[in-house]
Amino acid sequence: MSTDTVEAKKLYWAGFDLGGTKMLAKIFDSEYKTLGRKRRKTKGHTGMELGLERMVQTIHQALEEAELKPDQLAGIGVGCPGPLDLQNGIIFEAPNLGWYNAPVTEVLNKEFGCPVVICNDVDAGVYGEYRFGAARGSLSALGIFPGTGIGGGAVYHGQLIQGSKSSCMEIGHMKILPEGPECGCGQHGCLEVLASRLAISAAAAQAAYRGDAPTLRAMAGTDLSNIRSGILASAIKGGDESIKKIVLRAAEYIGIAAGNLIHTFSPDVIIMGGGLVEAMPDFFVQAVAEAARKNVMPTFKDSFKVIPAELGDDSSVMGAAAWAQKMIQKRQNEN
Repeated sequence: MSTDTVEAKKLYWAGFDLGGTKMLAKIFDSEYKTLGRKRRKTKGHTGMELGLERMVQTIHQALEEAELKPDQLAGIGVGCPGPLDLQNGIIFEAPNLGWYNAPVTEVLNKEFGCPVVICNDVDAGVYGEYRFGAARGSLSALGIFPGTGIGGGAVYHGQLIQGSKSSCMEIGHMKILPEGPECGCGQHGCLEVLASRLAISAAAAQAAYRGDAPTLRAMAGTDLSNIRSGILASAIKGGDESIKKIVLRAAEYIGIAAGNLIHTFSPDVIIMGGGLVEAMPDFFVQAVAEAARKNVMPTFKDSFKVIPAELGDDSSVMGAAAWAQKMIQKRQNEN
């Protein structure tokens, strides 16, 4: 078989999202139509070697559903949590998985025989929304995803904003209150310790304990682990004004951070994603938009819009595959 024929077969891309509790693999054709899909649990701290083996199995299963073979893949993109070595394809640290110095690119390249590109999972989600979702057609986009922490990413003129060797855009660790509470990173007053879903739930649990949130207390008690995004949304609908104030205060802090980033590179779209946004999209997104406009120069007030993400779980897996395609083709053009 000629080289041209072999290369002609390589029209398919794999995207992989390695989340904290699940992993999702999808196989796409050149138009990003889904041909195969497999979702599995990460199974927590099962060890790095078993976890990497599980990644390999999941991609194979997605290929089987697509009725394709590994040698038909043009490349694999992986959205990964934690600090990353982008050049060598290594996850330095993913504490939620118990992984350290995980050689993702090496393992997948050896198994599937195609180029592999990793990026931060939130970066992948923002790029997915930029290419295929809520920010499609924009020049530049900023993504803010409040959850247990607060993830962020940005696309500027078609390029993900990344460091020379590692991911960046750690929006959750922007300092908002210099004398504020201590963050898990060791600093004080980070956005994450003030406005993440975990921070909101902790404040809500206190309100329920004081008797200031009767609806929340009836639904979830005062156990922090029970106070999820959907419960918070239901408590607000049920009339808990104290919970509404807590969420609005968190949205204001996120708006302050967004304002700083608007001044920095003037995105035309700010994408809000994550569980909090999915649970109360109109309320939360509007509150962040109002806070952002209060915290920017007059010149910038009408230069951006704040919108909820559209693609859900697909944003990271599609974004990872599309970013891999872009990087792999760029390398090929340079050689």
